[in-house]
Amino acid sequence: MSSDDGYILKRITAVALIALLNLWYIAEGQESILDSLFTFRAGVVKTGNALNLITRQTGYNFTYDSRLVDQEKKINMSFRDRKLDAILDSILGNDSLAYTIIDKYIIISRALPPASERTDSIVPGKAEYITGTIIDSDSDEPLPFATIGLKNTGKGTVTNATGEFGLKILPGWSDDTLVISYLGYMGREIPVVQALGNIFTIRMRREFISIPEIIIRTQIPQEIIYKATSAISRNYGNTPAFLTGFYREGVMKKQELQNYSEAILRIYKSPYTGSLYNDQIKIFRSRKIENVDRTDTLAVRLKAGLSTCLELDGVRNIFDFISRESMPEYKYIITDIVTFDEEAAYVIDFEQREGVDLPLYRGSLYINTDDFAILHADFELHPKYISKMKSSFISSSSRGFDTWPQTVKYSVSYRKFNNRYFLNHVRGDLVFTSKQKRKLFNSQFNVFFELAITGMSTENVSRFDREELAPIHSVFSRTITSYDPDFWENQDFLRPEENLLQALKNMKVKMLEFSDRKDF
Repeated sequence: MSSDDGYILKRITAVALIALLNLWYIAEGQESILDSLFTFRAGVVKTGNALNLITRQTGYNFTYDSRLVDQEKKINMSFRDRKLDAILDSILGNDSLAYTIIDKYIIISRALPPASERTDSIVPGKAEYITGTIIDSDSDEPLPFATIGLKNTGKGTVTNATGEFGLKILPGWSDDTLVISYLGYMGREIPVVQALGNIFTIRMRREFISIPEIIIRTQIPQEIIYKATSAISRNYGNTPAFLTGFYREGVMKKQELQNYSEAILRIYKSPYTGSLYNDQIKIFRSRKIENVDRTDTLAVRLKAGLSTCLELDGVRNIFDFISRESMPEYKYIITDIVTFDEEAAYVIDFEQREGVDLPLYRGSLYINTDDFAILHADFELHPKYISKMKSSFISSSSRGFDTWPQTVKYSVSYRKFNNRYFLNHVRGDLVFTSKQKRKLFNSQFNVFFELAITGMSTENVSRFDREELAPIHSVFSRTITSYDPDFWENQDFLRPEENLLQALKNMKVKMLEFSDRKDF
């Protein structure tokens, strides 16, 4: 280890020590904050503003089900030397609510019966869902693709592009803990038993690691990447695993959905090192919806989305921008060090060098500062050379039309469970333009595909029989024959974003699992 490496690790260790001291302070203060006396003289304000006033004065943020708190209700925020729990009782006007302190958050939820009277919050034999939205605590902006998982199982999911999530909870899991992670933010933990029956808006707080710019600039990004690739076997394992996942893909033209397909998958994940076997996919169930008029002469379909998801596991199939052979064609710079849960990650930006006219990538890579695991990658094909990759994305052009990609962006993340990293989420967003010959105007298509891992296991793992395998190199939507209205049953899925949800509604398809039901 170089002296610079040692110094920066000491800096990070110091930050970690400060964080531990803060946690000790929080733990000491948790029992007293609700009993502490506060004075407010704001007069008549809305409930939402009253909670904001409490946050500013106490430093504690709120997490709550919006159905339990009427933010627009006007209340009298005038109190003198009153306990915080009494103030909350007064402004919320509901004596059936409970307040729980976790770290620097106050969770408002329905009061649970005493443990002696409670058997299990989950109905025997029936799955329940935890649902909510993850947002930035300062800006209220949604946090897309945040990781949500159970601490003691391999179950998990991610938020959609608008920060919404849903996670199936089986009987017996009510004593587990919900863990929320997002790069650059402090991790959150919420007991499952408190989350059931609530639709929480969960606020995440940014955490900045103060490291002098000179320390960052003296690090050599290529050396960090070398350490990351050398640590693959240690971090990602050399034994196979079973992953359960949800896959979806769709094509939108002028904000109208042309086709939409989705599936529940079982993935045989080959060892990351020392194996000649490829990954395998078996489809449990799948369905599609098509909205292409027979008179429409122009349609776009995604080419081999399932296969692309497997190929985008850039730790298993080394990303071009971290392979030793391709690295001379890229330039790298460490732009930041950000927090991730209780650890930290280098942020390495990369871009192809000037004079390299191949269609290469640019983006950001996140590598754990402690174990050098690759946590996340956001990257896109360089727009200047993207036209050279047309044949890689277009299955076949409609007669009389010329179709080409405009932007191709990817996001890949990994999740740590039981001291081993697993593929967690893959997302691709592609924009195509199509022009009919001898016509003036173009048509734009937005194509997306997404794989979210919802379960992982390393027990009794074996390869699938050949006849069980999905045709991953085919156009996925062409391999599905029908739409199944009872598709989900108790399976995990990603909630569609609002624009996609509206597009599905416009198609007048009875998709009850996508409706705005009160229990979702």
